[in-house]
Amino acid sequence: MITSRHGEADQRHAGLSRRQTLAALLALGLCPGAVLAGAPESPRVVTLFQGATDTAVALGVIPVGAVLSWQDPPVYPYLRTALAETTIVGLETQPSLEDIAVLSPTLIVASRFRHQRIAPLLSRIAPVVMLEDIYRFETTLERMAQALNQQAQADRLMAQYHARVTMLRARLAAHFGQAWPLTVSLIDIRADQVRSYLPGSFAGRVLSDLGFHWTETARTAHGILLKLGGVESLPALDAGLFFVMRHSAGPAVRAHEQRLMSHPLWQRMRAPSTGRVYSVDPVAWSLSGGILGVFDLLDSIEQQVLEARAA
Repeated sequence: MITSRHGEADQRHAGLSRRQTLAALLALGLCPGAVLAGAPESPRVVTLFQGATDTAVALGVIPVGAVLSWQDPPVYPYLRTALAETTIVGLETQPSLEDIAVLSPTLIVASRFRHQRIAPLLSRIAPVVMLEDIYRFETTLERMAQALNQQAQADRLMAQYHARVTMLRARLAAHFGQAWPLTVSLIDIRADQVRSYLPGSFAGRVLSDLGFHWTETARTAHGILLKLGGVESLPALDAGLFFVMRHSAGPAVRAHEQRLMSHPLWQRMRAPSTGRVYSVDPVAWSLSGGILGVFDLLDSIEQQVLEARAA
C-alpha cells in the first residue's frame, strides 16, 4: 500500500512536536529514523522529483519515500506496482522534512531548482544528490547510478535506449521516405495558453536523437519551452508533424483545444493539413522525467506514427 505520513495531528500535540523533535535530534547529529531502525542493509532512497523516482525504479532500487505525482496521484500508473510500499513525503515543491527523516534514508535525490533552500537541512538527514537540470534524463541516470553503485544497470539502460533510437530512426526514415526528416512541434495545450517544447526539453532531446528537425522558431529560442498566446501565435508552431499533449482532461482544456483545432490558422498548417497530428500522453512525454518514461515515449511513436493512427 502506498502510504502517507500526513495528518498525524494527535502526535503533534503529544509533548514535543515532530518538527521540534526533528530539530533537536539533528542538532545532536542524529537522524530520528536511524535512532529507531539502526543501520540499514540496503540503500534507502528518498526521491524528491519525478524523474528521480522513475530512475530509481529503472535502476532496481525502490524508493522508501517519494513525492506526490503531478497527475494521477499518488504516483503515476506505470510506477504504481513498483511503488506499492513507498511512502509519500509531500509535494515536489514542498516535501516534508519530518517524513523524510523518519524514513532513515541513506540517500536523498533532489533538484537544485526545487530544493536549494532546504538543501542544508536535507544534507543533515542523509547524503544528497542534487540535480541541476531535472529534464536531462541521461544525467539523472548517470548521477544516481554512481551514487547507488548501479553503473552496470545504467549502462544497460542507455545501450537499450540507443539501440531503440537507432532502429526507430531507420523505420521513420523508411516510413516517410523523401519527406524525411520531418520538422516537428511538441505542443502542450492548457486552459489559457499553448506551450511549445523546444529541442532542449525532456522529450525534445529524444525527438532530436530520432532525427526530427525543428522549426526556426524552436531552433533559435532559449530554454526548454515557449509560451504562446492566442490563435495569432499558431503559425510559430507550423511543422510537418505535431505531437500534442493535453495538460489535463478538464473541460476548459478540451474547449481550448477545440477552438484551436477548428481555427483556419490551425487547419492551414502542414501537420493538420496532412493528417500528421498525434495525441500523446503528458506523463510519458513530459511529467515522468526518467528513462522509463522515455521508453514509453518511444513506444508511443512506434505505435502511433508508424501505424498511422493520427488524432
